[in-house]
Amino acid sequence: MSITDNLLKYKNELDLAGVKLVAVSKNHPADAALQAYNAGQRIFGENLVQEMVEKQAQLPKDIEWHLIGHLQTNKVKYIAPFVKLIESVDSIKLLKEIDKQAAKNNRVIDCLLQIYIADEDTKFGLGYDEAIELLRSEEFAALKNIRIVGLMGIATNTASELQTKAEFQELKVLFDGIKLSFFRKEDSFKEISMGMSADYKLAIAEGSTMVRIGSSIFGKRVIKHWKED
Repeated sequence: MSITDNLLKYKNELDLAGVKLVAVSKNHPADAALQAYNAGQRIFGENLVQEMVEKQAQLPKDIEWHLIGHLQTNKVKYIAPFVKLIESVDSIKLLKEIDKQAAKNNRVIDCLLQIYIADEDTKFGLGYDEAIELLRSEEFAALKNIRIVGLMGIATNTASELQTKAEFQELKVLFDGIKLSFFRKEDSFKEISMGMSADYKLAIAEGSTMVRIGSSIFGKRVIKHWKED
């Protein structure tokens, strides 16, 4: 099946469920993303800042770019002029840098707090207590150019549907608690980004508003190997 066919299969299903599709175009060329764009897709996710910057320069300007990978503070300045949503905020230090760079660009940048829900050491994210502590802090209260619009989580890479479901349920419970405690009056706090190609149906059943799907749309990734000069 073509990129267009793959995309429309997911898009039609997710539109009916009222869930946003983030097409993960990492490690795929800009023309692959353009095929998805021409089929109606407008939200694209990238893991690497350099790749996102290169594609943003080549592709239509009404694309909503989501940074979904681990973000280093020294790279924020490159995406601050255009990024729509940073899904992977995992520290107050990073949030302060996003706020600083957003101010320089006269913008308010939307962010999700990435919560550590997986039983894997390789995943990033805030612990539940850390997320609450961040939101209660004076440092957070001082930030004027960021807006927290929800939470993101990546489930354990496991064949156990029970474990995956439990992790998604925990994130939804945390989201509900944070909404009530910190964002009760803010309609913008509404996103739960969880679910990928293998587990998106489970994620939607547990309350996901946004799923990240890549290889099932674009095919196998082409990994670039950078040579040192």
